[in-house]
Amino acid sequence: MQTFLKPLSEKEETHYLALLRGEDKEKAKDAKEKLIMHNLRLVAHITKKYQNSPEDAEDYISIGIIGLMKAIDTFDAGRGRLATYACRCIDNELLMMLRARKKSAKEVSLYEPVGTDKEGNEIQIYDLCTEKDDILYTLERQEAVEALRKAVNTVLDDRERDVIIRRYGLNGDKEETQQEVGMVYGISRSYVSRIEKRALLKLRAALEA
Repeated sequence: MQTFLKPLSEKEETHYLALLRGEDKEKAKDAKEKLIMHNLRLVAHITKKYQNSPEDAEDYISIGIIGLMKAIDTFDAGRGRLATYACRCIDNELLMMLRARKKSAKEVSLYEPVGTDKEGNEIQIYDLCTEKDDILYTLERQEAVEALRKAVNTVLDDRERDVIIRRYGLNGDKEETQQEVGMVYGISRSYVSRIEKRALLKLRAALEA
């Protein structure tokens, strides 16, 4: 279990903030380090409400520290305690990260083209994964499905392969939600989403090649 330094007293905080704003660069650097180290407990406390799994902790703490550093750099000592202001900055940084991840996940779209058939029609990841009847009975689509199956079996690790098979029903069963897959592995829905995204990127690269 990670231990953190206790928070600074109001007097200590005022002292280090004064040094931070002073002309002595070395003292300012040391003061900033003190303010960061003694507020890491606050970062850990705030990031907990955003974490969906233990795997998230390190990333979230790192982003939270960025928010803390921004708070220290922009804090006005005449407006109360640093911790109150830092809470908002840390929250904002974490929310921006989550929005960026959501946007990035959307960019790995199942409707992105991965090639064309002999007639010049676009083939999308969605077409390959769903294995619709018209794919199964069209030579070009059948070849594409075989290419996908080969890629699934060669470029993905065991867990990525199983996640993709479950998510898109490639084994002939019904498609499973990210939450249902997460329950099988005992991991969060967001962690399943990251595995799925990584696997789709690998498949796309393999199919394009």
